[in-house]
Amino acid sequence: MRGFLLACLAIVPTAFALPVRAEDAPRDVKGLYLLTDYPALSVRPGTSSTISLRMQNYDEAPQRFALSVEGVPSGWTATLLGGGQPVAAAMPPANGSVSLQLRLDVPANAPTGSTENLTVTAQGQGTAVSLPIAVTLAKELPAKLALKPQLPAVRGNARSSFEYTVDIKNDSGKNLLVSLAAVAPQNFDTSFTEAYGSQELTSIPIEAGQSKDVKLKVRPPTAVGAGLYNVTMRAAAEDATAETQLTLDITGQPRLGISGRDGLVSARAEAGVETSIPVVITNTGTAPAEEVELSGSGPAGWKISFEPKTIDKLAPNQNREVQALVTPAAKAIAGDYVTTLRASARGDSASAEFRITVSTSTVWGVAGAGLIAAALLVMVGAVARYGRR
Repeated sequence: MRGFLLACLAIVPTAFALPVRAEDAPRDVKGLYLLTDYPALSVRPGTSSTISLRMQNYDEAPQRFALSVEGVPSGWTATLLGGGQPVAAAMPPANGSVSLQLRLDVPANAPTGSTENLTVTAQGQGTAVSLPIAVTLAKELPAKLALKPQLPAVRGNARSSFEYTVDIKNDSGKNLLVSLAAVAPQNFDTSFTEAYGSQELTSIPIEAGQSKDVKLKVRPPTAVGAGLYNVTMRAAAEDATAETQLTLDITGQPRLGISGRDGLVSARAEAGVETSIPVVITNTGTAPAEEVELSGSGPAGWKISFEPKTIDKLAPNQNREVQALVTPAAKAIAGDYVTTLRASARGDSASAEFRITVSTSTVWGVAGAGLIAAALLVMVGAVARYGRR
């Protein structure tokens, strides 16, 4: 029993040993090696498959190695790639490696169930290494997709842009081009972009066994009422589909409006005299407008204020009449002027232009006429007195 335990302890460190790098390799390991993570794999007839390889040089001088693939069945195409290009030789540095890929193009009529043994060989000066690879022809499992949103429910108002980051997982054994779609309530606008980009997408390629994040943006219509709204995101590729449900929690939004009584946006005023103009403030939104502040502006020298200056609360679909106190400049010339009246609250604001027709005071007209008449009397008297002489 004691000997058995000692044997187990001797085996355990080997079973859990981590892969060594070239610079960390044992000193007694030398030479060239052809390596791959998966020396036996399955492919489907009528498809292409790429196998990652690497040439590892342990403590040997660099030299040129000719590359070849043996045992390729009739009708198959085997291509060795390096840096994305077909290569026929490689030269790994001392204590370094060169990455390669073996691309296999299998004809559609290749019989399933059989296993073909291929051998990749590297031939140098007096040195040759080989790597056997077993390729089994089999039908792949059907495509499979999975969707996982990071935040399936988001809250905001009707003017918000709702964004959802969704992880799309390709759980099949082949690369897929995944098409994207979203089903939303009427007048809701949806679009897909990359997780860290602005380019809009309708589809995205995902390698076998990998996943990618995409962002779904949803913009509701500005007139939408408060409440919960659902959007269904769908992903499809070949015979696989997946969907997930996302929720928009839309809070109420005030919507202010400002106009004169009966919709009029014009009034009359007298230069230098304060005139009270009835103004109606409305809230057609879905939430109360609180602390509505009223203000206005006009030509230079004009004074505009409100009574009251603020409205504490204006419920949805409610209106309130206030008085705009407008005082044109004392020296204003008779004519039409434009003023701007504003209402602002937390979450919304509104403004409207009012045309004010200004007239001058009749007192000044009478005084002017009196001065003219007095001047005429003085002139007539002077002519009558001195004209005889």
